[in-house]
Amino acid sequence: MTEEKQRDKTENFHDALIQHGPLSQRIYLMKLGDAEPESLIPAMQELAEKNAYTKIFAKVAKKDAEKFLNSGYEKEAEIPGFYNGKDAGMFLAKYLSDQRRNEKDIEDIEKVMELAQEKIRGGVTPFLPGDVILRWCIPEDAEVMSQIYKKVFDSYPFPIDNPDYLIETMREHIVYFGIEIEGKLVSLASSEMDKTAENVEMTDFATLPEYRGRSFAVRLLKYMESQMKTHGIKTAYTIARAVSAGMNITFAKSGYHYAGRLKSNTNISGSIESMNVWYKNL
Repeated sequence: MTEEKQRDKTENFHDALIQHGPLSQRIYLMKLGDAEPESLIPAMQELAEKNAYTKIFAKVAKKDAEKFLNSGYEKEAEIPGFYNGKDAGMFLAKYLSDQRRNEKDIEDIEKVMELAQEKIRGGVTPFLPGDVILRWCIPEDAEVMSQIYKKVFDSYPFPIDNPDYLIETMREHIVYFGIEIEGKLVSLASSEMDKTAENVEMTDFATLPEYRGRSFAVRLLKYMESQMKTHGIKTAYTIARAVSAGMNITFAKSGYHYAGRLKSNTNISGSIESMNVWYKNL
């Protein structure tokens, strides 16, 4: 993975929570918080220009979207009931470079969507073979988890290859899940909860190459959904690599709805890629 010093950083900015840096060459407005859009929008523009970022990506409630849309942002995805099962969530983008709009692998992206649409509600296998254990991960797993993530991803927008990061987020708002075979973790995923908004991002899916083809992601996702319901979560979503047939099919088969595509959005697996947004009301 990319060295720690090159990572994008997450910080409070004008009472909002953002992630930004040279890795994805963007600003990601993760939570509007108490920020006033009238002051935040020009401040993010100034920060982007200062650092030569080529995209600003904002996740906001529909009621707050108008001020962004009037400032040159455009809608890329929308999730109904994103906030507390009531208010829609908007995924907005402002491009600071025409080149950033251009998507690589557009033919592959379209083929993946065709495959995923064919698999919508295609059914899932709820049971695991007897030699497989599905469980929550604990801090003692962090070192092994980081090694799996290092092996699977050449780059990632968050430092999931750092054991300290995994332990810190476990103690805060992320539940990590794993599949274990003969005492060895071989597949991982996580549920990143926003308890205030009652939504969860299903993310960080990774299976060691030698254990792929066994529908572990589908099985993990089904279990994660059941666990999130017990936490009062109303809406689950994911931001999946648009070129990943496996992940898009996993969510389509599991009853998720396609919400839109984030163009040239995230540095993952070694380069900046487009991402598909899927959601499900739990």
